[in-house]
Amino acid sequence: MVGCFLVLEDGTVLEGAGFGHQDTVYGEVVFNTGMTGYQESLTDPSYRGQILVMAYPLIGNYGIKEGYQQSGGVHVRGFVVREACEEPSLMYGGGTVDAYLRENSVPGISDLDTRQLIIKIRQHGTLRGAITSSEDPFSLVEELRAMPYPNESNLIAEVSPREVTRYDERKRFTVGLIDCGAKEGIVRDLRSRYNVVRFPHDTPADAIIDAGVDGVMVSNGPGDPSHPEIMSTTIKNIRAVADSIPLMGICMGNQLTALAFGAETYKMKFGHRGANQSVVYGGKVYITSQNHGYAVDPESLPGTGLVADQFNVNDGTVEGLRHEELPVFTTQYHPEASPGPTDTAFLFDRLGDMMEACQ
Repeated sequence: MVGCFLVLEDGTVLEGAGFGHQDTVYGEVVFNTGMTGYQESLTDPSYRGQILVMAYPLIGNYGIKEGYQQSGGVHVRGFVVREACEEPSLMYGGGTVDAYLRENSVPGISDLDTRQLIIKIRQHGTLRGAITSSEDPFSLVEELRAMPYPNESNLIAEVSPREVTRYDERKRFTVGLIDCGAKEGIVRDLRSRYNVVRFPHDTPADAIIDAGVDGVMVSNGPGDPSHPEIMSTTIKNIRAVADSIPLMGICMGNQLTALAFGAETYKMKFGHRGANQSVVYGGKVYITSQNHGYAVDPESLPGTGLVADQFNVNDGTVEGLRHEELPVFTTQYHPEASPGPTDTAFLFDRLGDMMEACQ
């Protein structure tokens, strides 16, 4: 390992040991509280543009294994851990995080006090940061303060597929997936129940409806849901589709659906990222997997037809919506987990119930 630094826009410079690919990268520094699932997090398209800090102190102990990834590659810009395991268990494949990051040209830094770093983010909010091996890391502070936030770019366009893909599973119903950066866990759970047609995020509503789908799911994804390019394409199309066929949204899909009906979203102080977020829904509390930095503003819902019916136990933020008249519902969390608990996987079946009712 080589000498390396994590630089934050507030002037903080933390020294550690570099691993993975050696380079200087910039991004929004966020943290994940999960004890497992580092490979799933690294490959989750929702982390596009971000430097990910893992709260759990030992990362890489069960190795890297084919099949756990949630996309075709690593999407985080950088990776920050307390300790990177150099000799992982062979039980789950044995590949190291170091090698995995090098293969994907992503730098990492270890041997930092990640507890101190996470406390700083919780107190002051998400910060722009850089990972570098530069001999003068302090020179990057002014660059960080001047750089745009990653979410000012259309990150969804960077991770959405370019072409339509069909999965014929010989099922009764077909679901159209508006892919804004969908995790493979979502595709897996849909394919286990339905035929799936996977659409680019900006596919016109007419093309989705004409494809013969019985319902639509709007996936997770990175960035600001109210980005102007998304407002003029994806959100407009979601609204048109929802008038014709049942619709379900997950994570970014929750926020995009809210915007499509006239509600508003806001950026959270540091977001929810982990596998242990409690959500109250239907008189029960579920443990959920989450990865988001934006939320739906509940005060903007009156007049939209949408009602918030799920809430975060810890901070009261909106975790799910339903429409009062149309067959539309959403979740801010990930019912497919990957990683995390599968307590709410039944929601994929709820989409099927809506399609059945509309036949």
